[in-house]
Amino acid sequence: MNRFIVSCLLASFGAAAAFLGNPLAAQEQETPYWATLRANEVYMRVGPSVDYRIEWVYRREGLPVRVVRVMEGWLLVQDPDGAQGWISRRLLSRTRGALVIGDTLAPLYERPDPTSKLRWNLEPGVVGRLGDCRQGWCELDVSGRMGFIEAARIWGDGET
Repeated sequence: MNRFIVSCLLASFGAAAAFLGNPLAAQEQETPYWATLRANEVYMRVGPSVDYRIEWVYRREGLPVRVVRVMEGWLLVQDPDGAQGWISRRLLSRTRGALVIGDTLAPLYERPDPTSKLRWNLEPGVVGRLGDCRQGWCELDVSGRMGFIEAARIWGDGET
């Protein structure tokens, strides 16, 4: 094989490795950060391995969690109720999500203004895809129903 072909192959492998990312670099990602459950059934374990006992079974795709630690493909997360445990990285997404909290219906407005048109009332426990948040309001998409909700009525936004 001539040197030109070998050089091209080595450059291609190097570019592919850079594109796929370095698993060790992913382990060093700064925590905490927000994530969401990727599946309708996700196990939270008491330790970072399938050898550890299952503490909770979540059945809410899109439920937001706070990632507080990363260890060899496992993430130590905190759920909206404050419970902490380990979930496999492959079962979480970096997609931003939010959970409606409180004891009453939460209004979803057309604009980030309580005098704007009310689009829907959301029950506590509803999950949605979180958009931008600013000045106490967050954009929220609940199964294609989009609007603005007061940031105080959701869990999954703000400082981690």
